[in-house]
Amino acid sequence: MLNQVVSSLRQERLPHIWCPGCGNGIVLSALVKAIHELGCDPDKTVVVSGIGCSSRAAGYLDFNTLHTTHGRALAFATGIKLARPELTVFVLMGDGDATAIGGNHFIHAARRNIDLTAVIFNNSIYGMTGGQYSPLTPVQKRTTTAPYGHLERAFDIAELARGAGATYVARATTYHAGLLKNLIVAGARNKGFSVIEAITACPTAYGRRNKLGNGLQMLLWQRDHAVTVKQAAKMSPEELRDKIVIGELYRAEAPEFTATYEELVARLAQKEK
Repeated sequence: MLNQVVSSLRQERLPHIWCPGCGNGIVLSALVKAIHELGCDPDKTVVVSGIGCSSRAAGYLDFNTLHTTHGRALAFATGIKLARPELTVFVLMGDGDATAIGGNHFIHAARRNIDLTAVIFNNSIYGMTGGQYSPLTPVQKRTTTAPYGHLERAFDIAELARGAGATYVARATTYHAGLLKNLIVAGARNKGFSVIEAITACPTAYGRRNKLGNGLQMLLWQRDHAVTVKQAAKMSPEELRDKIVIGELYRAEAPEFTATYEELVARLAQKEK
């Protein structure tokens, strides 16, 4: 499996730029392992990313990759999927990239149920651009733009995706790397918009300001605060207050956008005959 990961990396782009202890490399590894398990043809696999620490991942991957503008990864990916529906398209975004400047694209990609697999690297902060808070920063956590503690409630990205129309929603942490890989596989097999939230550590911009320790200590925090869907079903809201629910959170069926579009084109072509 390690050889598969190495073979999918652009060696000339290494070493990577991520900080020591950053969890983004674990998410990248889980994605590559998932792509190999799916048996994807590298020439028919596309990885699209936006801007931010997480979005640098696309540049290290030896697939068809597109490093786009901030918040617009889903817009570019939508165009690719509509033009070439036979391609397998993964979209890598950070928490701010996906839910702040890219929030409108996110809810409409979910509403359309277009066949994209979105992997959201949630490290609870804008790590690359100065440590500002994002829509997924927890209340009272410190950032450069909330030095006395963040006051706004964070999105629940899974509930947002489900409410907007995504047909597959899941979550894992970088501590649970095997589960994360399995969820990406399941999301890619879903014929519709799939969202996998990857809880990842940022010890430099987030952990340091909030006295959460180094990368290892933040991984152990994920281990100690994660509960499975099955465990969560037996817990009260008070018991779940500081917990991360991991696993497959939602699955449904709905018409997929590119298939519906192709059916319309076929009907119109038949009508013109």
